[in-house]
Amino acid sequence: MAQRLNHVALVVHDYDAALAYYVGTLGFTLLEDTDLGGGKRWVVVSPGPDSCSLVLARAATAAQVAAVGQQTGGRVFLFLQTDNFWADYQRLTAGGVRFIRLPAEEPYGTVAVFEDLYGNLWDLIQYR
Repeated sequence: MAQRLNHVALVVHDYDAALAYYVGTLGFTLLEDTDLGGGKRWVVVSPGPDSCSLVLARAATAAQVAAVGQQTGGRVFLFLQTDNFWADYQRLTAGGVRFIRLPAEEPYGTVAVFEDLYGNLWDLIQYR
């Protein structure tokens, strides 16, 4: 039986602000935005056609609101792999993405850490 990771839920404060960031700033593609009623939506974005996608899940409880930006307790949460690190780094920097660790050459590749709209940490990484 073959399995693969399909979606990762990312808790956000607001659907439209999250879409503006992930689609507008990071350049992800909006795959689905379906109204589920009661203010709830099924919002899915992806960085590419063969990638795991993100379900942007609006926080609905106090515990979920507290988890926005802290889903991994301050560790890097997501790893955005690229085949052109420097082009993506320059594009993201020009778009206002805040890198909190500057690019570094590591034995496994080139990597920098940025924080998203909510403070979640991401690696931008090009493997060797």
